[in-house]
Amino acid sequence: MNILHLLIPVTLVMGLTGLGAFFWSLRNRQYEDLEGDAERILHDDNDTPMPPRKETIR
Repeated sequence: MNILHLLIPVTLVMGLTGLGAFFWSLRNRQYEDLEGDAERILHDDNDTPMPPRKETIR
């Protein structure tokens, strides 16, 4: 029973630390552009865009 006097405050401190980290990440816009970061890693900055394809006349 004495261990609960130690574990409850430790658990509350860990929960508040996690909640603080979550709010810090929201404030610093860590979740603003999830798609852009995922696509940006696939493309090099030196890539030149391909010229548009010419349509063939049938």
